[in-house]
Amino acid sequence: MTMTYRGTRALITGASSGLGAEFARRLAGRGADLVLVARRADRLEALAAELKTAHGVTVTVLPADLTAPDAAESLHGRLAERGIAVQTLVNNAGFGVHGPVLEAEPGALAAEIQLNIGALVALSRAFLPELVSAARGGASTALVNVASTAAYQPTPMMAVYGASKAFVLSFTEALAWETRESRLKVLALSPGATRTEFFDVVGTEAAAVGSYQTSEQVVETALRALDRRRTPASVISGRANAVTAGFAGVMPRSATLAVSGRLLARD
Repeated sequence: MTMTYRGTRALITGASSGLGAEFARRLAGRGADLVLVARRADRLEALAAELKTAHGVTVTVLPADLTAPDAAESLHGRLAERGIAVQTLVNNAGFGVHGPVLEAEPGALAAEIQLNIGALVALSRAFLPELVSAARGGASTALVNVASTAAYQPTPMMAVYGASKAFVLSFTEALAWETRESRLKVLALSPGATRTEFFDVVGTEAAAVGSYQTSEQVVETALRALDRRRTPASVISGRANAVTAGFAGVMPRSATLAVSGRLLARD
């Protein structure tokens, strides 16, 4: 079954590039109107123009810095003032800091936690009532939180990033259980290394483990999961990534930590 999102609206964070932009293209292709959120207004406006022309959808652009503590509440309020309701939420915005915690800039770590965890939880909570209401009303609805294969084991040299994605995975799976009686599809999506601007921000590709996937492949994994009659609470993109995560789950914790440390400490 292929879900159609015609007549609904999807809000996507981190929509200016990479997975966020690809989610926007794919959901617009399935008929969804969009709310695009990121810091770079010029990128959002260019994407909005592309999608309006290609798919005839309505696109609302809301530049925002989600590392601000009250950003989620402000964003929800701005949409409510315009009378804009959301039926699908894709929490994609996030970034990683590479290097030992001892040497990391404290402000960068705080921003990483706020964006990867704080904003994601706040946005999920803010929009959850309308997502659940729309699902119970029969609309095609989803909450997708982008985690990472880093969620499945400790990640030395990216300690905060891995821990934040482990939180996203656990939080989303728990949320899927809590909302199981509604028709809302709640999904944690865990990509591995993906050809996006992520590693430009990180500053090194030493953090990349395994073969790269494209944004198209990762988003296709998510959409296939959402199309299923019974959407799983979480999905890993890429067979090799799924196998590696599976091994991490059965190996002794000390062994997993040692392997992860050696891989991520590469220059």
